[in-house]
Amino acid sequence: MKIEVVKDKLQNVVVKAGRLAGKHPSLPILSHLLLIAKRGVLTIRSTNLDMGVEYTLPVKIEKEGVVAVPASVFSSFISNLGPVKGVFLEVEEGKLVVSAEGARATVNGSPSDDFPTIPKAEGGGFTMDPQLLLKGLRAVQYAGAVGNLKPELSSVYVYQEGEELIFVATDSFRLAEKKIPFKKSATSFQPVLIPIKNVAEIVRMLEEEKDEIRVSLGKGQLSIEGNSFFFTTRLVEGSFPDYRQIMPKEFATEAVALKEDLLSALKLTTLFSDRFNQLRLHLDPKKKLFELSAKSGEFGESNASLPAALSGEALSSNFNHRYIADGLTALNADSVAFRFSGENKPLLIGGVADATFRYLVMPMNR
Repeated sequence: MKIEVVKDKLQNVVVKAGRLAGKHPSLPILSHLLLIAKRGVLTIRSTNLDMGVEYTLPVKIEKEGVVAVPASVFSSFISNLGPVKGVFLEVEEGKLVVSAEGARATVNGSPSDDFPTIPKAEGGGFTMDPQLLLKGLRAVQYAGAVGNLKPELSSVYVYQEGEELIFVATDSFRLAEKKIPFKKSATSFQPVLIPIKNVAEIVRMLEEEKDEIRVSLGKGQLSIEGNSFFFTTRLVEGSFPDYRQIMPKEFATEAVALKEDLLSALKLTTLFSDRFNQLRLHLDPKKKLFELSAKSGEFGESNASLPAALSGEALSSNFNHRYIADGLTALNADSVAFRFSGENKPLLIGGVADATFRYLVMPMNR
């Protein structure tokens, strides 16, 4: 291998691909990046067996070749080269020689034959706007469970309904649902469960993507393909809970307030919340009162009231303030509706002008 590549483009790709590489005692090759120079293109591959990615870059090739190099060392060296334009990569006796203006390094390589292939989902697929997929995943990913005790809850559930793609995540204490527009003519697919930790990587990968992507599904795999990248992740086997049964349909109390007012009131009161992050919401429509309060034996107590349009019965309930803040942050609306089925019952949060997002928070009953 002997090639020349633009430094900034190489750095961007190497850093992204390097996120998947890590220490693996039984398979040391997984801490490497595979570099393939062929037909005017440099392909950089990385995998942790749970997910894999390939990025491609146009390069000047004097000699084709392939080499596997440690991701952390190679990525750090490229990132610290400074403001140089071009980088030269050449394989000599199984080692990668990296040179640029004023700097040179020889990186020990590993046998490229040991590097795993990246599986591709062999099944139906569809094309879509990457920013819509990004919007759907971002709106719910924080609500999934941490850990692998219940893999179906440590996932984002994605399914198609008519002309909408619906994303759902829950950890059993709160639940987020987001709907995005979806082409009716697109190939229909069975619901899928994407691991939460892999969703985080998809979100980072799609942040800068503008061109249409292709999503493929099949045999426990989901693949995403763009103009210069290919990504694949395993899917979780299991059944997502029938969450629609727990969604409240009737409400005893409703409050509509500005999102910014709610976030400001949260900041003031939650400074004094206890170790369980407990926040008390008190609503009294007759007195036109919407109050947030928190109390801590260590720090003291605080309360804040805010203007709101109130209707229904008076009530007081306790909730985890972090859960409420997460939902408000994900909500893309200026005015927010808090709907309660009753005292010490779940709270449903949604945008007044945005019917595509629903967020359910369970109460903290003493």
